[in-house]
Amino acid sequence: MVLNKEDKRMTVLDLFKNKNDLLDSEVTIKGWVRNHRKQKEFGFIDFSDGTCFKHVQIVYDNKLDDFEAIQKIHVGSAIEVVGKLVKSINDQQEFEVQAISVTLLGDCPEDYPIQPKRHTREFLREQAYLRPRTNLFQAVFRVRSVAAYAIHKYFQDRGYVYFHAPLITASDCEGAGEMFHVTCFDLDNVPKKDGKIDYEQDMFGTEASLTVSGQLEAETFALSFGKTYTFGPTFRAENSNTKVHANEFWMIEPEIAFCDLNGDMEIMEEMLKYVVKYVLDNCPDEMNFLDNFVEKGLLEKLEKLINSKFTRITHKECIDILQKADVKFEFEPKQGEDIAKEHEKYITEYFNGPVFITDWPKDIKAFYMKLNPDNETVAAVDLEVPGAGEIMGGSQREEDYDKLLSRIDELKMDKSTLDWYINLRKFGGCVHSGFGMGFERLLIYLTGVDNIRDVIPYPRTPGNCEF
Repeated sequence: MVLNKEDKRMTVLDLFKNKNDLLDSEVTIKGWVRNHRKQKEFGFIDFSDGTCFKHVQIVYDNKLDDFEAIQKIHVGSAIEVVGKLVKSINDQQEFEVQAISVTLLGDCPEDYPIQPKRHTREFLREQAYLRPRTNLFQAVFRVRSVAAYAIHKYFQDRGYVYFHAPLITASDCEGAGEMFHVTCFDLDNVPKKDGKIDYEQDMFGTEASLTVSGQLEAETFALSFGKTYTFGPTFRAENSNTKVHANEFWMIEPEIAFCDLNGDMEIMEEMLKYVVKYVLDNCPDEMNFLDNFVEKGLLEKLEKLINSKFTRITHKECIDILQKADVKFEFEPKQGEDIAKEHEKYITEYFNGPVFITDWPKDIKAFYMKLNPDNETVAAVDLEVPGAGEIMGGSQREEDYDKLLSRIDELKMDKSTLDWYINLRKFGGCVHSGFGMGFERLLIYLTGVDNIRDVIPYPRTPGNCEF
């Protein structure tokens, strides 16, 4: 319970966990002043040390020798409090600490940006290094931490090997070309050969980029260990300023050998339900706050997801439903084409729950997805959830060597950087599947905070690389 045996320090979490045993005893805590209400003969300090979402009220009076000095302590300051834990006469809190001493450890000026008032999220993005001290971001970033742990726990408990995908790569997984280039060249004096950039003189002897996905490399581990997953940062050089796009974000990408598309969907459903339930069970205070102040009905939405049976329909069936809908869509749904946000929303409302959409047209999906017998669609799946739309995407990977090669040629992709990936199909290849989930998309769904910039500690978006 005591963090530091030398100074006998406890945490706010300790106090709440052991309040019955600690009542009427002396405690020592260290943390920060969230608010300070001063009156003539006494004062109240709203105290937090970050170990849990709840705060503790510190009460002090003019019987203390340094009463006047305590009254001068500013919001944001770091302090040490020695006091007696007592029952509170205020119904809004279980207990409070009657101060014996309050020691200033780190002062804070009066122009401290995070004052005890409501701040806009836009303002707090400008103060990103301080925004974790606010209630909203205490909740969001603890949920982020707990959700990350839940993801690892889900896969580790089921025998998956955690794989660290390289961040610097010579392969474009998605074939879209939206990649950040990595180079050591002097950009004012780039070496050229035959009129083209001479990458042989660069650090890696070839053109290199930041990864958009660890999937291709993860497949090599799946075909060695059976089950693997990545969980790390990925990058997209996409000049998009929407609420759900960022240039740096985190991805969860499992790959499973001897698993077809149906097995893939079972894992997607089970994992999502597990993570949501784990967060609800382990962040009750944070989730109640988000339900009350960010998205009304958030808890009900998440509980409903946990108890839902996910519907499965094909892309063709999805378009048929949309075309028959008694709704005027901004974008007309068409066979063979992608679906829009408004379509995703309608489909989840139509089925009153999460929906797997399978068997997508091959022309709008990636090269590595397994070609179906109709030669028009691939064994791909997107998971749509109420209130968020697409939250995961996966597929059965093409295990046929000749078909994969043909698809790469069809798309005029550079085979020279993918020979190792193609060779997996002839060196003991097998049916295998996987999926990807953007971690921040999951956090938007879990917290109700609708902008990706507010679920990443330091967002990297067009025009923004601060901190």
